[in-house]
Amino acid sequence: MRHLTLRSLLFLLCAFSTYYSYATHVRAGEITAKRLTDKDLTYEILLTTYHDEIGGRMASDGQNDVTFCIRPFVGGVGSTLLAMRTGRQAITNSTSANTFKANFTFSSPGVYVISVGIENRNDGVVNLTNSVNVPFYVETILVINASLGLNKTPVMLNPPLDSARIGQKFCHNPAAFDADGDSLAYRLSTPKRGEPGTCINRVADGYRDPALGLNPDAQNELKNGPATFTINPITGDLCWDAPAVAGIYNVAFIIEEWRDGVKIGEVVRDMQIVVGDSPNRRPLLDPIANTCVEAGQTVTQTVRATDPDNNRMVLSAYGGVFNVNPDGKPITDASQFLVAPAFATFTPSPTTPLSSPAIGTFRWLTNCNHVREAPYDVVFKVEDLPGRMSLQLASLESFSIRVVAPKPTGLAARVSTGAVPGFTLTWTSYLCQLPGAQIAIYRKEGCTGGTFSACTNPGDPLALGYTEIGRVPAATTTFTDDNNGMGLRRGGVQYSYRIRVVYALPQGGNSPLSDETCLDLPAQIPVLTNVTVDTTSTTRGVITVKWTRPPFAPGDVPGPYQYRLSRATGLNGTNYTVIATINTTLQPNADTIYVDRGLNTSLNGYRYRLEFFHTLNGTLTSLGTTEPASSVRLDVSPASQGLRLNWQAIVPWRNENQRHRVYRENRERPGTFNLIAEVSVQGPNTFTYIDDGTDRFLADGDVSKKLSTDSTYCYRVETVGTYDSPRIRVGQLFNFSQIACGVPSDSTKPCPPELKLDVLDCATVSGGPCPETVSNTLNWTSPATNSANQPCAAVASYNVYFARYPEDDFKRVGQTTVPVTTFKHNGLDSYAGCYYVTAISRFGSESTRSNVVCNNNCEDFRVPNVFTPNGDGKNDLFIPLTCSIFVESITFVVYNRWGVKVFETNTPALNWDGKTTDGQELPTGTYFYQAKVSFKTLARESEPVTTKGWIQLIR
Repeated sequence: MRHLTLRSLLFLLCAFSTYYSYATHVRAGEITAKRLTDKDLTYEILLTTYHDEIGGRMASDGQNDVTFCIRPFVGGVGSTLLAMRTGRQAITNSTSANTFKANFTFSSPGVYVISVGIENRNDGVVNLTNSVNVPFYVETILVINASLGLNKTPVMLNPPLDSARIGQKFCHNPAAFDADGDSLAYRLSTPKRGEPGTCINRVADGYRDPALGLNPDAQNELKNGPATFTINPITGDLCWDAPAVAGIYNVAFIIEEWRDGVKIGEVVRDMQIVVGDSPNRRPLLDPIANTCVEAGQTVTQTVRATDPDNNRMVLSAYGGVFNVNPDGKPITDASQFLVAPAFATFTPSPTTPLSSPAIGTFRWLTNCNHVREAPYDVVFKVEDLPGRMSLQLASLESFSIRVVAPKPTGLAARVSTGAVPGFTLTWTSYLCQLPGAQIAIYRKEGCTGGTFSACTNPGDPLALGYTEIGRVPAATTTFTDDNNGMGLRRGGVQYSYRIRVVYALPQGGNSPLSDETCLDLPAQIPVLTNVTVDTTSTTRGVITVKWTRPPFAPGDVPGPYQYRLSRATGLNGTNYTVIATINTTLQPNADTIYVDRGLNTSLNGYRYRLEFFHTLNGTLTSLGTTEPASSVRLDVSPASQGLRLNWQAIVPWRNENQRHRVYRENRERPGTFNLIAEVSVQGPNTFTYIDDGTDRFLADGDVSKKLSTDSTYCYRVETVGTYDSPRIRVGQLFNFSQIACGVPSDSTKPCPPELKLDVLDCATVSGGPCPETVSNTLNWTSPATNSANQPCAAVASYNVYFARYPEDDFKRVGQTTVPVTTFKHNGLDSYAGCYYVTAISRFGSESTRSNVVCNNNCEDFRVPNVFTPNGDGKNDLFIPLTCSIFVESITFVVYNRWGVKVFETNTPALNWDGKTTDGQELPTGTYFYQAKVSFKTLARESEPVTTKGWIQLIR
């Protein structure tokens, strides 16, 4: 297959090459590496280069070694490593693949850069300047860490040489494969030049982007946009849509290697594309969908290609699953296999010409050794055979295969025989027991069913509410759960278990969840069934507690018998006090109910538990204590135009997946509660309801009403629950909360006010006395309706916001309460600044901002033209005629009539006393001034104003 494509490259190279020298031969290449032993940090470093064997034959003959530079990624001194040529294979008459190999032992863990520079690139590369004199350079970055095991960099199985046609979209894929199963990502880079034998490198001389670097007006194949040059970060498809200028191009891209979310290396590949012009059109491959199989299944994929010019074609495929080298030869050394056997096949042979449509078949029998988290990527390629003098073109399709583990089977549970209550789990011996694999065991309360499959829905235990309780090696088939020695609960609690297999890195990944096994621990004692609030009061609250009789007949366990009921304050209370001791014969009478009185049910929830006693050797002996159960606690809080109800109860039965009932008190008949809604609940976070006044349970009549923000409304909630265990046959359990009340709120925002700012009269300000501080006065009105002619919410107060400059963040500087609609902002050093006002409702809802209004200072600076500094106390200082408080900065300079500077000040008030800057009195006469003034304005950097004039000084 390759020699056909590269034969057309030979033709193009001859056409584009004009000059060759002894040292011009390197077309493309990359550096790969692999750790050789877990005893130390020794790596094999391999450089693969592709040489021009036409004009660069002599240089290629002489290139028997290269010098690697190995240096820390950050800081440190680099070292050199000589690598000898270990292979030179002609892949066409024009190109050879060369390998240079050496071993290197890193002294310590870290991040290292391995690079090489070679003189020189081949001639005629049009997107580099004078490429014949540009050394070739590639590098690879490695994270050296013993914890990464015998890590290998990805290898590229598709040679980095390809041809493209002007005006047609071109794509190439390196067919990168990581034998460790690490994830790969791709990004573009830039070809570099390196100084041979050193670590020095920089961007290659005159590099220009292929898409638009040579022709800024180049377009894509469809002629509906500019040309592009991109790489798919996931598949590695490198696409140029579309070439516009013929010639040889070099480009570079990076293959990143990731493990468990951490980048552990990257390889730079420098490749060459030869672009020619031809009437030939590229062949096309039918789209291929990615697939997923369970280990042990066969992947079969038909590949179909057509040629628009009806040329014959050849089909080929690249990928690690074939276990072949980049030269297409099978890897026979088992220690170097890219994947475990069996290997994939593709027929027919890439040397077999096919008529259009061409059909190929991919087959791969997978097994447990192929299981990994990262997919296997295969690249299918079709190349046409247009004739010796025509440009040969190709198309490719990427095909991703996920091989997933089968789900564990045969999971079962039985009550364990130990002293601590729990379960012993067993399952069928797992099929795919790869090194380091573990079986994770998950448990939750409640059974939900559901089946998961490897490819479509493997199941997320955390999302399903499971907690991981243990791990065992994959070869294990049993696990005992006694809740870490604390025991599991008896009576009414059903436990659900699932398992899955977790694979160790680097292959990683998980099997799907097993099917569920679900059971409970048999109870030997009663269970609580009801904790319902009968009366709500701070001192006379009443709660009724009910329970079942123990699950045995009188006499099966020696009597007499006794119940002891304890209570704790709070839904999670633990400070229990015995509140009732009830002797019983276990006969059908009313001894499984207790009415608890004198409680503060208004403020508190309560928690109960029951201990059962039988007689052993004449002494009352505890047989066990029930799981505690709390009362239902209701909270009512304001919501927009209504009230939000939230309730909770911590009980051993299940209140989830039921329809709870909400009751509202009839204000016309105090003490009467109407059922207004049945609320479908799932988990505890759904025990909530918003009452907007609508009656949603109409079977007993419609009591809908508009809720007023001036009225109080009271509620109680009735929960509905049941025990999961079929052993406990008590039916549905109904329990009331206490009565809770609230007042609705209104989140409707007031309409934004309409703001005005008193206009500044510069004539008055400039001519009057100059104050130390100034103030701005604001006035506003509040509209009654909004733009949709709907009523605005009532206003309770207003907030006033100020920003010194319009682009600054506004800060609140004041607040007024209704009916005040004016505000005076005092203590300012200037009038400049901007304001807006918001309206606040009595429920705290703030309107959007009003219109923004701004004030500015008077930019006015004037001085007199005469003053008399004679010490008579009148007109002795030269000061401005205008108020200097608005001046941000000033440079005021006075000159005599010969142009000599005699006085200078930066004080806005000037205060010139007729003396020079060093204190010498100036004689009577005419002087000249220049003032450069910047004013305090709305602009943060205001433009200075320069004024000039004369001054008559009289003594």
